[in-house]
Amino acid sequence: MTALISRATVNPLAPVIASLTQMGIRHGKESLQGLSTGLITRTPGWRSAGELLTAEGVGDWLDAAAGRWSAQPHAAAALAWKCYSYWLALPAVIGFATSRRVPLMTPDHVLVRFSAHQPFLTLALRRPVTAVLATDPIVASDTAGLLIVEDEDELLGVMRRSLVDAHLDPMLDEVRKQARLSRRTLWGSVASGVSYAMSRGFAAPPAEVLDTTHRVLAALGADDLVDLSVRDGGGLDIKRRTCCLAFTLPTPKVCAGCCIRQ
Repeated sequence: MTALISRATVNPLAPVIASLTQMGIRHGKESLQGLSTGLITRTPGWRSAGELLTAEGVGDWLDAAAGRWSAQPHAAAALAWKCYSYWLALPAVIGFATSRRVPLMTPDHVLVRFSAHQPFLTLALRRPVTAVLATDPIVASDTAGLLIVEDEDELLGVMRRSLVDAHLDPMLDEVRKQARLSRRTLWGSVASGVSYAMSRGFAAPPAEVLDTTHRVLAALGADDLVDLSVRDGGGLDIKRRTCCLAFTLPTPKVCAGCCIRQ
């Protein structure tokens, strides 16, 4: 059973924003460069993410990516997808891990800026809706934009439907129409991005980080595309089973967890 509460008081995303802020303190400001400060914006100059589910929107985005990386079209598309899927997933997976509050990352709630310069991409939220557990204390308050769910499995299901079914899957279909890339290649970047997000943004005992990451990946249908283990000193050792094609850039790059190294 779910219910939507629509009156306004406090910001239900406050603990998610706080967790992201702490991630920035630990890893530097560049670790948050793809997200608008405070996550939510009402300023002009943004595109609705829904535009990236269209042929024209994806075309504009991939043209910007080709300029940003000076890469062949398929490599630029792979890197643009890697970037986009990471920043899109970051607030949702960190919200689940740290506070069991999941912002719905559907195209109607997400705003996008992209360019041929650094940072290539920035995301923000507008009129956000946050999925919370029925046991969350905020449910008893007079707070706007809450989607109330009964348990953590339902919360993960809401995350998948909003992040994957409504957003990444239709966007991936359009990307594949315009670039010669397999679903496995692109989805491997989702698995890697979620894993790095959890490793950097979830400050918990290593075993809990590992377990929660596997749980999130399984819910998103991506648990078979990375090998994870606890890294000495904290965080996760992440080994991809696919490649993001960064090695094809004019200045080749082989990522730390790339399958090419293995």
